[in-house]
Amino acid sequence: LLSWILDVKLHLSAKKLRHTIDEENAASNEERTTALIFLRHHIDDSLKYEYLTVENPLELWQNLNDRFKYLKAIVLSKALNDWSQLRFQDFKTVFEYNFTLFKIIS
Repeated sequence: LLSWILDVKLHLSAKKLRHTIDEENAASNEERTTALIFLRHHIDDSLKYEYLTVENPLELWQNLNDRFKYLKAIVLSKALNDWSQLRFQDFKTVFEYNFTLFKIIS
């Protein structure tokens, strides 16, 4: 999720559309539409249908942020805790260690 947020912000910045997801922006209709197309293209299909009526990229961005902001608090803190307790010697095989490592990363 965090990488998705950063990727979206970077892409919108590269296309000079970053301001479309900022408060009090003066984006044109064309800029809003382009940003909205990009956001919808890069979210899960179930979310596309749920937010089908949202026509403003700022509103969509805020809705997604409100929906997933708890992940940052809960999932990130758990991942950091798991990472700090990960020890190679606790595993019988390298495969088990790698599996756990990639599970934490994902």
